[in-house]
Amino acid sequence: MSVRAKFKVESVTKFDNGNSVKLSPVTSGSEENESFFHYTPFGTIEIGTINENAAADFTPGAEFYVDFTKA
Repeated sequence: MSVRAKFKVESVTKFDNGNSVKLSPVTSGSEENESFFHYTPFGTIEIGTINENAAADFTPGAEFYVDFTKA
């Protein structure tokens, strides 16, 4: 089984050796976002990357689908 959630970038913090990205679930802004908020997990996600090319896609306000699939 897998679950798809939709999260929004809240902040990006740059460090000497990489970036930290904080995401939170979407709650409003569109019918799709309201639906995701009602039917998928909530909470926060914090990830880090030392890859500047990967970090460039994570801008505050950007929305991402997050898929949780059992490994």
